[in-house]
Amino acid sequence: MACDEILVDARGHRCPVPTLRLRKALEAAPSGGRVRLLADDPMARIDVPHFAAEIGAEILGREDLDGGFSFLVAKP
Repeated sequence: MACDEILVDARGHRCPVPTLRLRKALEAAPSGGRVRLLADDPMARIDVPHFAAEIGAEILGREDLDGGFSFLVAKP
């Protein structure tokens, strides 16, 4: 994880909490800022890309982790 990323750990939370926490972190981030979301709710795999497209954010990376996954999202 890069030091200029905001980390949002939403593991253990179910829909819609991971996406809501991502939204809050992106609102607080500067333009072009990066937020890494850690989640283990399978619905986040669908919700996060949909949310990112809706607000014009770019998903820079997705990674499967042991028991979950990570999204790296750039604020527009």
